[in-house]
Amino acid sequence: EMPILKDVATVAFCDAQSTQEIHEKVLNEAVGALMYHTIALTREDLEKFKALRVIVRIGSGYDNIDIKSAGDLGIAVCNVPAASVEETADSTMCHILNLYRRTTWLHQALREGTRVQSVEQIREVASGAARIRGETLGIIGLGRVGQAVALRAKAFGFNVLFYDPYLSDGTERALGLQRVSTLQDLLFHSDCVTLHCGLNEHNHHLIND
Repeated sequence: EMPILKDVATVAFCDAQSTQEIHEKVLNEAVGALMYHTIALTREDLEKFKALRVIVRIGSGYDNIDIKSAGDLGIAVCNVPAASVEETADSTMCHILNLYRRTTWLHQALREGTRVQSVEQIREVASGAARIRGETLGIIGLGRVGQAVALRAKAFGFNVLFYDPYLSDGTERALGLQRVSTLQDLLFHSDCVTLHCGLNEHNHHLIND
């Protein structure tokens, strides 16, 4: 963003975890703010900005910003849903593969000097490792990231189910996926579940309390 904005605005970089760490000049003069999820903005925080008119959350979620208070104060809040879609999907698959193939546990055993010399020893160290092909992956929320994960999972041999009450019909046919109508159906039929829905008041504690 810096190369793009430097010719049209004065840009201040703040590596802050709270508004207490932001310089007073920025609080008084900043008109726009680009931010990640690493800082939360409550009404009290938002009121410290004297000239702020827009906040851009770099990423899809904006649960770290008090949206209602921002609206009351005349501050527009935007997000960037397409940011890091591929990277997030890649990381998701890394976690899923780790669960199935126990790579972290095997790596730790090697780091600790464990000598694996037989099939039985491998089985002991990698206890719980399972074959992926034919397993069923359930995806909750089939937005950009959910779709990217689905395509990767299919390539590994997963059968892919998804639950997304807000998605229009037809996506399942276009991507070759199976849609279920309730969250309970997805949980019942899935061997592994991954969540890709933006956090809000309606899905907080979606899986359990």
